[in-house]
Amino acid sequence: MGRRNDHKGQLVNTLFTMLLFLVFVLCALFAVLIGGKVYENINARTESTYRGDVALSYIANKVRQGDEDGMVGLTEMDGITVLQLKQEINGSEYVTYIYYRDGKLWELFTDTESGLGVNDGYEILECDEVAMSMDGELLSVSTSGDGGGRIWLSLRSGG
Repeated sequence: MGRRNDHKGQLVNTLFTMLLFLVFVLCALFAVLIGGKVYENINARTESTYRGDVALSYIANKVRQGDEDGMVGLTEMDGITVLQLKQEINGSEYVTYIYYRDGKLWELFTDTESGLGVNDGYEILECDEVAMSMDGELLSVSTSGDGGGRIWLSLRSGG
C-alpha cells in the first residue's frame, strides 16, 4: 500500500510541475504578444509624427531659402492650393511649386513658361493632408492626422 501512495504522490508532483511550467510558458507567450502589439503601436505613432514633422520642416526650409520680396505666394492649379516660390536665374524666371495631392507632398521646379502643372511634379513624401493659407505676410502650413501640426512663417522680405 505504501508503494501505491508513493507512486500517486510522485504522479501528482509531476503533474503539478508540468502544470506550473505550462502556466509559465503561457505567461511568457502572452507577454511577448502584448509587447509586440505595443511596439507596433509605438512604431506607427512615431512614423505618423515623423511624416508630419518632415513635411512641415521641408516646406519651412524651402520658404526660408526662397524668401525674397514678392517671390513667395499661394496660387491654385487644377483645384489644388500650391505654394509658389519664384526665383530668377540668369535672366530667366523659374518657379518651385510645392503642393499636396493624392496622399503625398509633391514638388515641381520649372521655368514659368514651360506649361508644366501639378501632374508633372516629383513625389517628396507620403503624408497626411497638408493645408496652406496666407494672410498678408504670414504663411500658415498645417498637417492633419495623428502626427499633425501647424507652423506659421512670417515672410521677412515682404510678400
